[in-house]
Amino acid sequence: MRPNPFSAPDVSRELESLLEAAGDVVLRLNTRAEIIFCSRRSQELISAQAQVMGTALVSLVHEEEQETFQSALTQAISQSRSDRIEVRIHVNGEEYLWAELQLSVYLNREESLEILAVGRDISAQKATEERLRHMATHDALTGLPNRLLLSDRLRTSIARAKRTEQGFSVAMLDLDGFKKVNDVLGHPVGDDLLRVATMRLSKALRDSDTLARVGGDEFVAVLPGAVSESEIKIVSGRMIAAVQSPFEVDGHTIYIGASVGVAIFPDHGDNEIKLLAHADTAMYRAKETGKARCVVYSPQQLSPPEHDITLEAAMFNAVREGEFLLYYQPIVDAKSRQIMGFETLMRWQHPTLGMVSPLNFVPIAEANGLINLLGSWALKSACVQLKSFEEVVQRSLYISVNVSPRQFRNDQFLRVLDEAIAYSGLKGEQLLLEITEGTLMIDPEHAQTVLAKMIARNVRIAIDDFGTGYSSLAYLKRFPISVLKIDRAFIKDLPENKKDAAICNAVLDLAKHLDLSVVAEGVETELQMTYMNERGCKYIQGYLTGKPMPPNVALEALKERTYNSILTSIGKPGG
Repeated sequence: MRPNPFSAPDVSRELESLLEAAGDVVLRLNTRAEIIFCSRRSQELISAQAQVMGTALVSLVHEEEQETFQSALTQAISQSRSDRIEVRIHVNGEEYLWAELQLSVYLNREESLEILAVGRDISAQKATEERLRHMATHDALTGLPNRLLLSDRLRTSIARAKRTEQGFSVAMLDLDGFKKVNDVLGHPVGDDLLRVATMRLSKALRDSDTLARVGGDEFVAVLPGAVSESEIKIVSGRMIAAVQSPFEVDGHTIYIGASVGVAIFPDHGDNEIKLLAHADTAMYRAKETGKARCVVYSPQQLSPPEHDITLEAAMFNAVREGEFLLYYQPIVDAKSRQIMGFETLMRWQHPTLGMVSPLNFVPIAEANGLINLLGSWALKSACVQLKSFEEVVQRSLYISVNVSPRQFRNDQFLRVLDEAIAYSGLKGEQLLLEITEGTLMIDPEHAQTVLAKMIARNVRIAIDDFGTGYSSLAYLKRFPISVLKIDRAFIKDLPENKKDAAICNAVLDLAKHLDLSVVAEGVETELQMTYMNERGCKYIQGYLTGKPMPPNVALEALKERTYNSILTSIGKPGG
């Protein structure tokens, strides 16, 4: 005879003694799920026996798990199945403990159905899981939501706004002058300042607002219902004021500011990516126009043309497809016209648009950060290519590579530079990095530090487009510059234009006294060549001595016997 699946040993005092050791929570329930037996350990964890006996267990379960418990109980009774469930059980006061329960149904001595609930206290495990979840979704320094949790909050806000037809705004806040705090006083002081700033900003916002930290000194606030100009002005004003008050940190009195950019849902974007991007754009506009102010995103004033957005999407695909190329323009000795080196110039060969001008794609790459990837590739490839050029002429050459402002400020720039030198085997002095005046003056202290490290690698530094940027010449004394490149704007009307001639003469005289080399860019005629040569300009670059050319043509140009024919084949000067 097959045993009854519900049958079980008599639940006597001896068995109840055994049940005491079966788990942290051991309960016998009748079919109404009322407690008819409670182990001593269960009593200690849950409550006094007098309060528990006869109580429906479901009433002690947290309301969020009551449905799960009831479903498991019904299934256990109807299908004789023993399932494990995790529920929170009410203990003293407002507290709950997490328990993993296994429900088993059996027939007692009186042939009545009973349920045995045996489980263990998993509160410590759940607390650990909660800590890990918090670590994954919150910033370790400030305790604020991080990008991951912010993304979830934004999606929730978008769904709520669509349901209620009530918009919200996203405010991007960046601390003005925070970098100097880290540089001068150290990161521990900077960290303490960020904690205090977090407390101030949190107090300046409403309970319904979300404040997140998304970068070193960047915060994002999600502001439900704040969509009018007056509402945004009030909230952003409180945030800016909270940061402008002096900070007393580690014995230092510190003054910083804050720039805020705001994007509104749905006017400025219908998804989290657009809202954050447009708030970020507006924030940078606030910095560019004076700092310590709030700018609301304006598609007309701040958005790039639609063509640029299409081009930007194509650029990322171009990187994957290898559509970017490097061309090389000769830099020649003004007297002998022998090629001494090349300037590396990036080109984009689009499958349908053809050759896209750098004037179109470089600003976009600079804005979206792609310039770091492209610049790294260009620097390494150019250094390796120079080795091939040297094999042709069996003499030393140099390569000149442009460095964009964003590249120069990137933390990985020096690492990329080291890799380029190591991969290619070049000597540091064979590499000339071209930097604009404006790049150096964005943050002179940072520039001085980076340039010093570049000089330690024997790398030379050139000022590109000299005379068109920063108005003061004091930086020539401050920074370790080796080469000045006279912008083509001062060359194209020589020798007829007296003002251009005076400027070129002044630059050459200045370079002579500062022991700097000079490269004249944009030389297209023999008259221009002769004029610069006679006045002591050592190096020439321009269509007269060679257009930008692909590597195979540049290799042929290095062979003196074919150089003149190559120049003819790639176009006459000015072409």
